Amino acid sequence: MAETEKPRISDADMLARFQGSKKRPPCSDTLGMTLTEVEQDAMRIRMDFDVPGMFANPTGAVQGGFISAMLDEAMSTCVIIASNVTMTAPTLEMKTSFLRRLMPGKAHVEARILRLGKSAAFMEADCFGPDGELVAKATATAIPMPFKRLG
Repeated sequence: MAETEKPRISDADMLARFQGSKKRPPCSDTLGMTLTEVEQDAMRIRMDFDVPGMFANPTGAVQGGFISAMLDEAMSTCVIIASNVTMTAPTLEMKTSFLRRLMPGKAHVEARILRLGKSAAFMEADCFGPDGELVAKATATAIPMPFKRLG
């Protein structure tokens, strides 16, 4: 291990660290997010969401921007976890395909990193409704950079 490299945190410890964080971003709370699974070596995570009724559009379904935000949250967090909390990954571009509507309530997102390089991260994520049906898919490119809190 290089002098500047942090010791690897186990999946269970990483999950507990994120679940018990006192520095959780407000956007995670707004989205109703709970990190439920971590597989650092596979560069994969799962987040559960309790989607509030205030995210509904005039038809009663969840507005697509909120689904995109859930997908983006999961993919970005996946990079943070895969890097052992040394990197963050601001999204450069993202494409979301909506396959069916999502109603307020329970949902989950599975995110994975396809390739994590020094200058780019390629990610994808799937959003599932409470019945396990695929609701939306996203792919994204992000730029890895050292993790530090701003402000």
